Amino acid sequence: MRKILISACLLGDRVRYDGGHSLLDHPIIARWRREGRLVALCPETAGGLPTPRAAAEIHQRFPILVRSRSGDDVTPAFLDGAERALEAARREGCICALMKANSPSCSNSRVYDGNFNNTLTEGPGLAAAELMRHGIPVFDETQLAELIDFIDSQEVRAA
Repeated sequence: MRKILISACLLGDRVRYDGGHSLLDHPIIARWRREGRLVALCPETAGGLPTPRAAAEIHQRFPILVRSRSGDDVTPAFLDGAERALEAARREGCICALMKANSPSCSNSRVYDGNFNNTLTEGPGLAAAELMRHGIPVFDETQLAELIDFIDSQEVRAA
């Protein structure tokens, strides 16, 4: 069975910075959950950050710097969470990930620009970047059709 690493908030776990969730209520997600395909993880809490916590954004890419809204350097927790996401994906044999869009950890394509002004900029979050760097495709909740096609194509190849 092909497993998928998934941001825990998308399954309704209250692990977002604000103590909320981003439940993705979709029949395919419910089916994959029943089948035991989903490996839930929040990189930020896995990296040691509490819930709730101050919002954080990637302030700079080189060298990497992630700051909370209150100005704290939370880079070590984000890097640790990224490593833990990769470890979980490898341990569980995940062939891809479904992660939260626009997250400084989970987004596969765009994150907030580090100024806390709701401006998005191109680039992945830290955990998504780590997964992709190691060959694990990352989709976000706006790419569910693409994810389903990817899973279907992997199952055809395995058959």
